[in-house]
Amino acid sequence: MLIAMSGLSNLVGGTFGHRESNFMSELDAQIPTAFDPFAEANADDSGAGSKEYVHIRVQQRNGRKSLTTVQGLKKEFSYNKILKDVKKEFCCNGTVVQDPELGQVIQLQGDQRKNVSTFLVQAGIVKKEHIKIHGF
Repeated sequence: MLIAMSGLSNLVGGTFGHRESNFMSELDAQIPTAFDPFAEANADDSGAGSKEYVHIRVQQRNGRKSLTTVQGLKKEFSYNKILKDVKKEFCCNGTVVQDPELGQVIQLQGDQRKNVSTFLVQAGIVKKEHIKIHGF
């Protein structure tokens, strides 16, 4: 009986505790990394003009009001001149906003996605295949 107890204390004492910690480290090694379903989309949006795409988005404000944002234009263009021409062409107000992540972003009142995309293509600023329109 005493031999059985010493064997049991051996299992409970050092060996079992060591085995448990080893088991936990094996579990930690087997945990797969989390799958990010938006990794590809985030890679495309990672910086202003990183893949030379111009992103045109619409954001709903309140009621029927909406806001169109244009990001990803090359830095060599004068955003204020583009904004001035777009505002005159489509009779809407707008502004250029400096974003820490995205750089300069043009904001326009109303849903101007189609208008802005055709304007950018006709003005020769961006090719049609480099424009991505998002929203709704």
